[in-house]
Amino acid sequence: MRAMAFWHRDAPVDDMDEDDLRVSGGMSSAAGPVAVGVAMKRGLEQMGVRRTASTLLRLNQVDGFDCQGCAWPDPAAGHRHTAEFCENGAKAVTEEATLRRVTPEFFAEHPVAELTQRTDYWLGQQGRITHPMVLREGATHYEPITWDDAFALVADTLTGLDSPDEAIFYTSGRVSNEAAFSYQLMVRSLGTNNLPDCSNMCHESTSVGLARAIGIGKGSVSLEDVHRADLIVVTGQNPGTNHPRMLTALEEAKRNGARIIAINPLKETGLVKFRNPQTPRGVVGPGTELADLHLPVRVNGDLALFQALGALLIEWDALDHDFLARHTDGFEAYRDHLGELDWEAVGRATGLDREQITAAARMIASSSATVYCWAMGVTQHRNAVATVREIANVAFLRGDIGKPGAGLCPVRGHSNVQGDRTMGIWEQMPDSFLDALDAATGITSPREHGLDTVSAIQALADGRAKVFLGMGGNFVSAAPDTAVTEEAFRGAELTVHVSTKLNRSHVVHGRQALILPTLGRSERDLTGGTKQRVTVEDSMSAVHASHGPLEPASPHLRSEVDIICSLALACLGEDHSVDWRRLRADYTEIRRLIAAVVPGCAAYAEKVDAPGGFVLPHPPRDTRTFPTASGKASFAASPLDVLHVPEGRLLLQTLRSHDQFNTTIYGLDDRYRGIKGGRRVVLVHPDDVADLGLTIGDWVDLVSEWTDTSTGERSERRAPSFRVVAYDQPRGCAAAYYPETNPLIPLGSTALESNCPTSKSVIVRLEPTDAPSGLVGSDAGWVVTA
Repeated sequence: MRAMAFWHRDAPVDDMDEDDLRVSGGMSSAAGPVAVGVAMKRGLEQMGVRRTASTLLRLNQVDGFDCQGCAWPDPAAGHRHTAEFCENGAKAVTEEATLRRVTPEFFAEHPVAELTQRTDYWLGQQGRITHPMVLREGATHYEPITWDDAFALVADTLTGLDSPDEAIFYTSGRVSNEAAFSYQLMVRSLGTNNLPDCSNMCHESTSVGLARAIGIGKGSVSLEDVHRADLIVVTGQNPGTNHPRMLTALEEAKRNGARIIAINPLKETGLVKFRNPQTPRGVVGPGTELADLHLPVRVNGDLALFQALGALLIEWDALDHDFLARHTDGFEAYRDHLGELDWEAVGRATGLDREQITAAARMIASSSATVYCWAMGVTQHRNAVATVREIANVAFLRGDIGKPGAGLCPVRGHSNVQGDRTMGIWEQMPDSFLDALDAATGITSPREHGLDTVSAIQALADGRAKVFLGMGGNFVSAAPDTAVTEEAFRGAELTVHVSTKLNRSHVVHGRQALILPTLGRSERDLTGGTKQRVTVEDSMSAVHASHGPLEPASPHLRSEVDIICSLALACLGEDHSVDWRRLRADYTEIRRLIAAVVPGCAAYAEKVDAPGGFVLPHPPRDTRTFPTASGKASFAASPLDVLHVPEGRLLLQTLRSHDQFNTTIYGLDDRYRGIKGGRRVVLVHPDDVADLGLTIGDWVDLVSEWTDTSTGERSERRAPSFRVVAYDQPRGCAAAYYPETNPLIPLGSTALESNCPTSKSVIVRLEPTDAPSGLVGSDAGWVVTA
């Protein structure tokens, strides 16, 4: 393994050349001349000219396929650009449509022990997996296996368990609605609700908080609402990297007169200036200034900030009294709670002065319609559910629910993570859903709640769970507490992954392991001898069809639906009440079941035939009706907790670079933050660097410190060999990339009520260390050797 290269931050955000962020509307959001060039170069290298054109021009089109990346909605049919994608969307397609291949010969050449020493970046760059592969107990190499034998191995293992609850069935957000519905149907037919998903690790706090606030765990806006907003508040989110096409919507809103408040510890380039290459102003002009106000809130300071905003709105009587009287409950208790707000504690929690907070409150007070956006900068803290409730509280004060240009807008990070939950991928589906499922299919669903992601890892670790089956994703790298997660996986009897590309979860395995290669979104699905399509749901509850144009990477690939239905046949037999062969042969039959079971999906098969699909009902948005216990929007009065960080420690947030999507690493640069050539960096305020006795460029180990509040037990975790980079942010805060920092997050450190890992609130100390001569092991980086 080569020694790690030196990397540095080129320039502060304010000094970056404007071409460094030209993002788009068609070749959308993070894509100007620089970004377009980066995306096209990568596509041509891995796909070739013809393949690049045939994929990118069909991406996010009405007659094309849905992007594998984020869940930002597409414009209405008839209003899409010829190139309706962003730089990172192009990267995601390139990763899937690459001409590189991982064949049986590759596995014969590389023992698993060697592959464990490779980074996630290296593994992912090897290409598409072409054959089903098995790792037998005690074997050193994966070897080919027939599909029938693979299904039999899974079936024999599952049916040999003492209880179906000894199996874990995980779902990634890339899984289609048809696959997700079929998957949960198979799992519940087997007798368990152990259906953790990637939302457990990201927006679970949103789902819990909004369900309690408005009765539904989804955002209440449409894309048109964003365009028509008078004010947009963007909190805990970096759209330029994580949801690049959102910048196009923000640009349109600005053209329509909107103002934007950006609330984030880092002043991210994507919210500073936006140059759209599909407009003259973006190509030859100055671009569009986006954020009118940036509030550099301290990490974990959002709850205090929104309480302060609410207190000022109440003090000024800047309230929608009619909405409060007719559509809410709990206002008086909330008002009284904020009447005792400790402004000194607000200052300590947020790092902001009262003048900054007042400026933001004035903008909200004067806005006729406000959209409130947030992402994982809000949801991955211990108080995350309460913070989501505080955002909703402010929206209620202004009546910003169920009116044009206003609403709550959680921005999901994976293309169909919201759709998977709609289809029943949740360990706690309500009885009403299970009753409808049983009536439509003849099964008897279990009623005991299953395991979420954190609980599933705990069950694997202590031996209560023995089988893990993952539909997509890279669970080992995505999960917290990497050392614990890997040890838990290695204790399983069988680990199975339905995947397109090689990743770390394939090389950290149970006593036996299977890799089942599946079709990607960009590929033609001819399962059953006919052209199939699937559907997905975006962050704004819009459902639409997707079908790929490309020849599959290998004739041995099967679709997700095919794999699931074939597994169900192997496990449940031909006499099962569900006709799995029929579902496998024609996905329309799955859509008919969806119509019979899933709320809001009546005539599902017919509705997705319409260009652009349809929008699911959302009572708070549509009619200002709230399916809560009281039938009204519910205020919450939450304690203002200031997270105590000991002297000499920093509060670390984990985040993505611009060259990654979730755990998929596209490259080793972070262009918008000025980082080149490596990922093992920790961003620290220059004054904190000095106060800690460090120098910019020093090598440090990151050591997290955590006390389990239930037992009082204190523990430490170490992620070695990070280089210190000066970066403007609130004092006492730091930032570094995941999954390299996931080893620092204790499995037991989770958000109250949602059990979401606290990946944005990690107390760390920086211990000086020698420059590494070489790093090996996972991208999580907790294995180091000289």
